[in-house]
Amino acid sequence: MFALLDVILPERHIHHLNRTMDALSDGTAFAAGMIAAGCMLLLAGALKRRKRRAWVTMIIVTGIGLAANVHIHRFRVVILHLALLGLLIWTRRDFTARSQPRTKLAAVRVFLVMATFSMAAGYLLTRRTTTDTPFLARLEQVFLGLLGFTPDLTFRHPQSLTFTEIALTTLGGLTALLTIATLLAPARKPSQRSAEAEDGVRRLLGQWGERDSLGYFALRQDKGIIFSPSGKAAVAYRVVGGVSLAAADPLGDPEAWPGAITAWLAEADQYAWTPGVIGASEDGAIAYRRAGLDALELGDEAVLDLTTFSLNGRSMRVVRQAVNRVGRCGYTLDVRRQRELSETERAELVQTAQRLRGEEVERGFSMALGRVGCDDDPEIVIARVRDGEDRLVAVLSFVPWGTDGLSLDLMRRDRASENGTVEFAIVGVAQAAGKLGVRRMSLNFAVFRSVFERGARVGAGPVLRLWHRTLLLASRWWQIESLYRANAKYNPDWEPRFVCFRKAGELPRVGMAALEAEAFIKFPRLRWLAG
Repeated sequence: MFALLDVILPERHIHHLNRTMDALSDGTAFAAGMIAAGCMLLLAGALKRRKRRAWVTMIIVTGIGLAANVHIHRFRVVILHLALLGLLIWTRRDFTARSQPRTKLAAVRVFLVMATFSMAAGYLLTRRTTTDTPFLARLEQVFLGLLGFTPDLTFRHPQSLTFTEIALTTLGGLTALLTIATLLAPARKPSQRSAEAEDGVRRLLGQWGERDSLGYFALRQDKGIIFSPSGKAAVAYRVVGGVSLAAADPLGDPEAWPGAITAWLAEADQYAWTPGVIGASEDGAIAYRRAGLDALELGDEAVLDLTTFSLNGRSMRVVRQAVNRVGRCGYTLDVRRQRELSETERAELVQTAQRLRGEEVERGFSMALGRVGCDDDPEIVIARVRDGEDRLVAVLSFVPWGTDGLSLDLMRRDRASENGTVEFAIVGVAQAAGKLGVRRMSLNFAVFRSVFERGARVGAGPVLRLWHRTLLLASRWWQIESLYRANAKYNPDWEPRFVCFRKAGELPRVGMAALEAEAFIKFPRLRWLAG
């Protein structure tokens, strides 16, 4: 900002800028400007989130700029720096958001690695000079080049000087940019959970687990837990890219939900995290709205009423045909609680589930547990499908939904198995409801289900048709439409699920964090550099 004002209101004594003005030419000015813009954007974003560390960094940067401009008598810019410095000091109590202490060490590590690399690369770039410059003198010129000055070296070709100047400015700017980015990086909360917190979650699930079909997934080890002051409610969440992403409804007594939500929001404000919720039910969305968040319908959850479920009727013809076809091929199904499996059967289950895993990345955050074979979850229902040669070709697991419900967790099958194997297993579990003592079953979550249902109808408006085409295009990479179709053929009841956010401008960030948490996308991180 000050550089722009200085161009608009230039000082007369330009000669005071000496060699710095030489650096601000051709590609060097562009490289320096882009790096400076990146640093300012990082600082602006951190200041917007009220981070104390960003405030301290801005005080230092402004102080250095003030001293430099006093030295070269650029008094108009000095006044602007003083005004900014005064404003920062006046508003110091507003910047209270904390950062993780270990990011300081990480920033030092990034700086040392990048500085060493930049100095080495700069030394190699300056080897083609016409004079035999001593080693230390050349390093000094490389250092000045990294700071944005023109190296006082004579090259055989004039183009080499320009290229070296741009390269050194870029390397120096990247060193500063990556160091500041690491220093101001959003705080990450460790995913480790104490045994006391684990026991608290299981206690709440035992008392109130029937309220939410996604409640049992709060036991994922990569989710943090924050309890209400009374301990009667809790919010399960994970910090993803500076977003504190809560999953589903709060656990526990609905009357204690406000206390848990308030504690979760207070922690988000303490660390400058953006709060967001994915997969909240209508009751949960109302509770989050009362706490100051807004809500938007994200999709629908497919729920089967097992007391009335039947394969009869025209609407179930496709499922009925698939189940009968698989049965004629000699496939068999075994449905039992995990505690009823022997050690040999459990070992085979874990090995087969790992073998049938289609991708290296384990997807799921809001509706996945991934604890098949774990002794801590004896009530999980396991459906195992064997083909005519007694090979285990499909494994499905269902986590408890209170005492009378199930929620689909793991669903894996051998791609060489008969088409309809999954339908064979789901229908078998539904028909075993009496033996299992359950009356309802939650299947997968269908994102934007209403768009697929209404977008293809006659009379759909242009906006709805465009949105429908966009989702069809996205379904080429993500199984959006196919997941909806796979659920719809069971004629389930559709329960709406919501995404909650504080303000509209934060919704894209919450959405990207949700996609990353569900492992649909993966953003590059500096962990290889920062440790």
